[in-house]
Amino acid sequence: MHRKIQIAMVHRDIIGSILQDFGRGKVIVILGPRQTGKTTLLDQLTEGQTDVYRLNCDDYDDALTISHRTSDELRRIVGSHKILLIDEAQRVENIGLTLKKFADLHVKTQVIVTGSSSLELANKINEPATGRLFEYNLFPLSVHEMVAHTDARAERRMLENRMIYGYYPEIVTHPSDSKRLLSNISNSYLFRDLLGYNGIKRPELLQKLVRALALQIGSEVSYNELSGLLGADRATIETYIRLLEQCFVIFKLDSFSRNMRNEIKKGHKIYFYDNGVRNALINNYAPLELRNDVGALWENLMMSERRKQNIYRNQYAQMYFWRTMAQQEIDLIEEKDGELFSFEFKWNENKKAKQPVSFANNYANVPFNVITPSNYIEWLCEGW
Repeated sequence: MHRKIQIAMVHRDIIGSILQDFGRGKVIVILGPRQTGKTTLLDQLTEGQTDVYRLNCDDYDDALTISHRTSDELRRIVGSHKILLIDEAQRVENIGLTLKKFADLHVKTQVIVTGSSSLELANKINEPATGRLFEYNLFPLSVHEMVAHTDARAERRMLENRMIYGYYPEIVTHPSDSKRLLSNISNSYLFRDLLGYNGIKRPELLQKLVRALALQIGSEVSYNELSGLLGADRATIETYIRLLEQCFVIFKLDSFSRNMRNEIKKGHKIYFYDNGVRNALINNYAPLELRNDVGALWENLMMSERRKQNIYRNQYAQMYFWRTMAQQEIDLIEEKDGELFSFEFKWNENKKAKQPVSFANNYANVPFNVITPSNYIEWLCEGW
């Protein structure tokens, strides 16, 4: 039996950074998928605070409260409140202009905004509110957050569960109901903002595309092949993939190349932010011993966790994969502050891995690390 986790108690890794930005005269924006705990995060950020004014803009009346308001009207709304919370801000018309006005009031009130979709919200706020925002991303729970909440041994015991069901908070708190909850997340929440976006002309194509991508994690993705498979032009495929990225469903790694003649220079790999969502999309919750995609699941989990770690720690690292036409490859190349680091992800610890000779000859002194179930927690928790 799994011990029930109280998610309200899990300390999210970005809390400290957000609190440091309080009182600096800028609006704090927190973006992320639905059901990842943004509302709980707001509770944690304001714990012990008094005089907090909160709006949930999924409620139409709350959205109207700040929509199309003059600066004077917004000043009256802010009043003497210490903190103003605007949850699901993408529902507010002209939210970018509204946030610009809030920032330009120069009041002591700290405005904090959440949005479930960077597709709508970031596009609406970035131009009008340039230079007036601190922006954060919140993802499903991370290995580091769970290790800090329990301990490394407990989290390692849950590894197979995480590879199959992922890290969405509700899945972690209710493991016995994971299949039903994941189905609800993938069907009801995952595409809610995306399907309402007027750039999506063929919703059925979106569903087919995301399933095709789920079946290709860990492999190079060809937009031309997807175009032929799904009966859509390449430009549409590229647009829909970009929108899936903006809605935090997937993220993309480009190929790394510098000076080797036979390096693949324009390749792409696509990973999912959450293993559970990926498995829900293909309706496969089989245990690891019955699967033929365990290596891909391991690679996806490590890639998504590393991405969370880099973002939460403000590590401005570029992530790539490396491959040659002769099929030599490295799973992850990170470029950080002008330095390169290479990583290989191996589920089977008995399979030896070493840096390809051609890479080592062309990129001297690049550290090479093999990440396995024995050392992944140390890798993902180092430096915290």
